[in-house]
Amino acid sequence: MSAAGHPAARTLGSDEATVPLGGLAAASSLGGRLEELRGRFVLIATRDQLRAALALIELDGVARRIVLCPADLPAEHMPLVMATAATDATVSDRTAPDPGTPHAGPFVTCSPCLTPGVVDRAPRHGTEWILLTSGTTGRPKLVLHTLASLAGAIRGGGTPATAAVWSTFYDIRRYGGLQIFLRAVLGAGSLVLSSGAEATGDFLVRAGASGVTHISGTPSHWRRALMSPLAHRIAPHYVRLSGEIADQAILDRLAAFYPAAKVAHAFASTEAGVAFDVDDGLAGFPASLIGPRGAAIEMKVEDGSLRIRSSRTAARYLGESPEILMGDDGFVDTGDMVERRGDRYHFVGRRGGVINVGGQKVHPEEVEAVINGHPRVRMSLVRTRRSPITGALVVADVVLNAGPEPDRVADLEGEIMRLCRDRLPRHKVPAAINVVPALDVAPTGKLVRHA
Repeated sequence: MSAAGHPAARTLGSDEATVPLGGLAAASSLGGRLEELRGRFVLIATRDQLRAALALIELDGVARRIVLCPADLPAEHMPLVMATAATDATVSDRTAPDPGTPHAGPFVTCSPCLTPGVVDRAPRHGTEWILLTSGTTGRPKLVLHTLASLAGAIRGGGTPATAAVWSTFYDIRRYGGLQIFLRAVLGAGSLVLSSGAEATGDFLVRAGASGVTHISGTPSHWRRALMSPLAHRIAPHYVRLSGEIADQAILDRLAAFYPAAKVAHAFASTEAGVAFDVDDGLAGFPASLIGPRGAAIEMKVEDGSLRIRSSRTAARYLGESPEILMGDDGFVDTGDMVERRGDRYHFVGRRGGVINVGGQKVHPEEVEAVINGHPRVRMSLVRTRRSPITGALVVADVVLNAGPEPDRVADLEGEIMRLCRDRLPRHKVPAAINVVPALDVAPTGKLVRHA
């Protein structure tokens, strides 16, 4: 992934600094120590995304393995990640290792202040890219990709990147954000990076001032953005959703708020790669996508679960056998459940997230899609509450577009309940609707779903 020849007008920017991509042709973010990392298994463990992005550009083809460590990884998991990935060098934004922090081999500081000099970035290795699975709640799993598998959806077509200024609410050290990073760097675009410490409104102002044209995030990211009075500060040509189910309500609201933008939603996972994107304005995806689609990708539905086989699929989990990642037929079971309605498939939820109500299954996301269709609802979270009779009850926490008058809360809760009764089977109707001021969103951009 050479940076040579990048026009000086192309940049990588964060809330801290902006770096011209053309500057990497004759300078280094690694203080002239790139050669020390040649052929090594390198852990990239920076607090901010800009330094990680610069290190990725420099290390592909130089290091044998690069391990992307998200900033939100709990410290107690770091030794496991390093041992599983067999790292023997670290790139950090610190000048020296923190006391007690495990590390092996060279410890190299990455900086957005480029050091001029002759830099030999001749690719001599097929670098392995190691990502941590998105949404990990326990021991993290490490997934092995190559640049070819990660960039398959980009090089195979899709949204033109010429002269685009990309941005994303995602962290580029997660699969969804990495896809946007690669679209900008491998295309002809620039990239504006977000920051976990930055308020949504501040990021929108900065993105707008940078002239962002293409921007992505999860549906939860976008719901929070539309709640901000500063959502109008961006004027994108292309809006992309992924990482969670994109229901019709969020697609319609984005199309109405950004009428000049093409609104698309994509399905991808760290293990299976990018399967497809849809830009027809409708939730779900056409049934015609199931089956072979050339040599690049094939999808099927088995036992209600979407399964994918493609050249974009990860090779394996580190420390695990390949069969754990995919079946004997080469398909990855995504665990995402779909249901065919007419000529379209709709996502109904995760297999592991089902609520059992008296022996009947309820996917929280299916109920949320109905609730989010109410004009006063911005976002919702459906969860379970114990019941001595049925074992579990469905309850819903709801965030409204604007705070209602206190005497209107009960009326709105009643309206939402009636909407659910009209559109859902009885066992899926929430036992209670609770209006709340906010919902927790994880660093991955997904709603926090407590077990």
